[in-house]
Amino acid sequence: MLTSTSYIVLGLVDWIGEATPYELKQRIAETVGNFWSVPHSQLYAEPARLTASGHLSERRERGGRRRRLFSLTDHGREALSAWRSQPADDPLPELRDPGLLRLFFGADPQAIARTRLHAHQEKLRSYEERLARDSGAPPRGPWLALEAGIGHEREWVRFWAQLAAPTSDPIAG
Repeated sequence: MLTSTSYIVLGLVDWIGEATPYELKQRIAETVGNFWSVPHSQLYAEPARLTASGHLSERRERGGRRRRLFSLTDHGREALSAWRSQPADDPLPELRDPGLLRLFFGADPQAIARTRLHAHQEKLRSYEERLARDSGAPPRGPWLALEAGIGHEREWVRFWAQLAAPTSDPIAG
C-alpha cells in the first residue's frame, strides 16, 4: 500500500531524476515540507520500501561514500500517474497551530497572539519572496501550492492580528 510519503518520494524522484535519501530530505525542506510534514526516519526508509515493491530502482555509487541513488521505474511512474488523476476527496487536514490549542484551554489571547502573529508574518514573507521568483514556466503545481500557502498564512496573520489588538474581544470576533 502506498502512503502520502510514498507519493512524495515518487514525485520528488520523478522531478529530480535520481536522488539519495539525503537529497530527498533537502528537496522536501524546500518544497512540500512547507505544507506536509515527513519524518526523517520515514524518508530514509521509504525509498528502500519502494524499491522492494518495484516502484523505484536503486544503484550504489562505486566509490566514495557509496551512496544509494534511487530512480523511478515504469511501475512507479504508473502509480504516480494514477494517484495524480484520482479526485482529492481525502479528509480535510487538522489545524495544528499550538497557539490555537493554548487558546482553547484558556491562554491569554493577546499574549499568545503576539508570538503567533510574528511567526505567521515571517512565514508569509518567506512565501511571498519565493513567489517573486516565479518565472511562469511549468510545472505550475508548486506555484499553485505556494499560492494556497500564501492565502493560508494571510488568514493566520489576519486572525492573530485581530487577537493581538489591545481592544480585541476574542469572543465577538
